[in-house]
Amino acid sequence: MAEQGEWWTAPAESDNGRLIMVTGRRDIKKFRENPHFNIRIEISWPYDGTGDGMPDKATSELMEKVQDALQEEFIKDPVAVLTGVYTGDNLRQWVFYSRSTHIFGRKINEILEQFPVLPIDIYCENDPDWAEYDEMASAEIKID
Repeated sequence: MAEQGEWWTAPAESDNGRLIMVTGRRDIKKFRENPHFNIRIEISWPYDGTGDGMPDKATSELMEKVQDALQEEFIKDPVAVLTGVYTGDNLRQWVFYSRSTHIFGRKINEILEQFPVLPIDIYCENDPDWAEYDEMASAEIKID
């Protein structure tokens, strides 16, 4: 991953019982305490997965390149922070918290110009309490 940070990964289960790998970022305090980072943005990429619902190698490699490009840009211009990645059941989702949908949208268009047209959907909503993040963080397996 391009972005430094503290990350964890744990297995979870989709509504239909399929494996979802959840990767979350721990070191988000400075973003979460900033009241301007109150917009949750989810980028969803459906794919034709392997028998277990995971992406094939070529799709997985392209997803990693896209993720690296997103993270590199948001390190340079921290209008958003990637907080979680869900992969499985034929879907990859990236979850960001952002200060501005307008700037985020412009940045996404600039970043994705270098890639072929991708089958992504983008969803935004206000989430000042970081409810989605808290739900995702509950999937972390803590080893004491």
